[in-house]
Amino acid sequence: MSSKEFSSDEWAIILGGSSGFGLAAAQKLACHGLNICLVHRDRRGAMSRIEPEFDKIRSEGVSLLNFNKDALDSDVRDEILDELGKTLEDNGTVRVVLHSIAFGNLKLIAQERVPTGDSRKRLADELGVEDSKLARVVDRLFAEGCDGLQGLTTPPEYSSESFLDEEDMARTIESMGTNLLAWTQAVAERKFFSDDARVLGLTSEGNRIAWKGYAAVGAAKVALESVSRSIAVEMASLGIRSNIIQAGVTDTPALRMIPGNDHLKAQARIRNPFKRLTTPTDVANVVYLLALPESSWINGEIIRVDGGESISGASR
Repeated sequence: MSSKEFSSDEWAIILGGSSGFGLAAAQKLACHGLNICLVHRDRRGAMSRIEPEFDKIRSEGVSLLNFNKDALDSDVRDEILDELGKTLEDNGTVRVVLHSIAFGNLKLIAQERVPTGDSRKRLADELGVEDSKLARVVDRLFAEGCDGLQGLTTPPEYSSESFLDEEDMARTIESMGTNLLAWTQAVAERKFFSDDARVLGLTSEGNRIAWKGYAAVGAAKVALESVSRSIAVEMASLGIRSNIIQAGVTDTPALRMIPGNDHLKAQARIRNPFKRLTTPTDVANVVYLLALPESSWINGEIIRVDGGESISGASR
């Protein structure tokens, strides 16, 4: 099979494409011939790290439009699509829209109660050592990869002053959920989509499991999934297939923003049948597969890409 499955006039729009899933997907699709319109929001100081990654895309011989702008701003969205339209001219089409924006509030919804029991202290007492000394040893070993010690480690710290409010919730749901529909509608209104197009978004197991500090993002993921199903049904007549990828726990910049992310990663490695985290490349590979003509009958689905993590009951 040729390494260039897509024609030279086909494009992918990737929202949130300077790191993590978005960047990995951009590089994967580019190596198979898709031109990339990449939208991201980064400080100028971060560009020295990001530009070499964009150079990898250009090295594949495809076109790259790169916008360091706010994809959540409707005026900016129009500006970007105006610019893309000039490049598409008469023959170009958008085959893929991937929504990979990670912009949400990670706050608790209420004050945590102080734990009433402490297994580590009881263990320290049984061993006849100081709790503080045992804590240092346990935390060090956990940081070095001894995942089984997670229940004895110093617990994650959460803000005791700032809690999730209505504005936080609404902004997160819009940014990481319903914004997918806004972009899809805008691209469709301009008649940019190909007659075999793909709209893709990213969710997580937090769509049904209550991780601490994840309430707003979890709500956004559920909204994203609902919007995708509606796109799958109501825009099928336009040739659009819409699906959501549920990635396993992945060590991305977005994950590192979650308090207690080290514990989430440890739990994932313990549960996962392959004893490792999901990687951005794992997810990018499935983005590519879903972009192929052979995937045209997959529509309105939530597709797990986690090596079996979410169905595993393993605890050690």
